[in-house]
Amino acid sequence: MSKLIECIPNFSEGRDMERIAQLVAVSKSIPGVTLLDHSIDASHNRSVFTLIGDPQGIAEAAFQLCKKASEIIDMTKHVGEHPRMGSVDVVPFVPVREISVDECIELSKIVAKRVWDELGIPGFLYEYSASSPARQNLAAIRKGQFEGMSEKLLEEGWAPDFGQRKIHPTAGITAFGARPPLIAYNVNLDTPDIEIANNIAKTIRGSSGGFQYCKAIGVKLEEKNIVQVSMNMVNYEGTPLYEVFEAIKDEAMRRGVQIAGSEIVGLVPAKALIDCAEYYLQIEDFKYDKNVLETYL
Repeated sequence: MSKLIECIPNFSEGRDMERIAQLVAVSKSIPGVTLLDHSIDASHNRSVFTLIGDPQGIAEAAFQLCKKASEIIDMTKHVGEHPRMGSVDVVPFVPVREISVDECIELSKIVAKRVWDELGIPGFLYEYSASSPARQNLAAIRKGQFEGMSEKLLEEGWAPDFGQRKIHPTAGITAFGARPPLIAYNVNLDTPDIEIANNIAKTIRGSSGGFQYCKAIGVKLEEKNIVQVSMNMVNYEGTPLYEVFEAIKDEAMRRGVQIAGSEIVGLVPAKALIDCAEYYLQIEDFKYDKNVLETYL
């Protein structure tokens, strides 16, 4: 069987459909790569693409998308609810089939170096690719965002892994890294009070003593006049979606607020949703490899 890698670049554009169309066209133009999904969020002003392909194709697609994004996205004019530091904020590589984590780490370094050498966009390495423990967490790298990154790069310990201590004037800086599968999961609350979302996010995220594998922030969705608990679930088996959902529901009810709905950004492993079905339906003696039709197809 051939090697397969998943790549999930996050772009700082979620409002201009023409720019997004250009990024889609680049994704579809690379041999050996398939664009599985692209999710657009106007409030976050962010798009998340999911590509899969062989290592050579994925490396080329990642570079070409960074190139196109740097040409059409000007970070000095970008405004959105989601934290970001570059026209391409982050480029994760996830092993899917017949490929090791070490190979994905090496690929992330190859792409990051090429982006610096040919585009002049500096790069950080994060997660499994991180050059130090302080750089494993993307939130720590991204802190300060585009507006504060010029000063941050001059601080001790924050020189880019690739490039000079200076951001690209319009494209900023990008994080590259190998990581395990991640679920971008958001829960909307029927209130415009951002402090409620911030407090719930603080309660549930691992860095504040909540769920170990949950990263969370509060976000205001201006067009809907509600707030959101926006999360990255970095290990859906260690911290299942239903546990986080129930915790948010309880915390919201304590504050007199209801859940208005939830959403998944991009693709999700089937087992993460089947685990939720098993939990809520209280299915006895359920076996994923025996009771799910698709596992036999």
